[in-house]
Amino acid sequence: MNHTISYSQLDNQEKLLVDNQVANKSKKAVVAWLLWLFLGGFGAHRFYMGRTGTAVVMLILSLTFFGTIISVPWMIIDAFRIQGWIHQNQEQIEQEAITQVLAGRNIKAQNN
Repeated sequence: MNHTISYSQLDNQEKLLVDNQVANKSKKAVVAWLLWLFLGGFGAHRFYMGRTGTAVVMLILSLTFFGTIISVPWMIIDAFRIQGWIHQNQEQIEQEAITQVLAGRNIKAQNN
């Protein structure tokens, strides 16, 4: 992963805390794939991944015959993008968790 704030700056307990937050808060690949498979034409996987704007467009398009012609290829293209979205989500959560851990470390240092 590309770390803006380095994971290596953390001790083992802090790394465990960050890893737990990533595991608990990140989007689940299985959920994204199931939504794509069963409701992908309606953009459900995009709603789940937080891509609300394009999800709404996809949903509206899927309600018309002409829009379905656009939505189906779009859905197929998304199949190649889902894993990247999951990875981006995990990196974002990891960075937020590292920032929180380092902020907590700084507060502890100031109190001592």
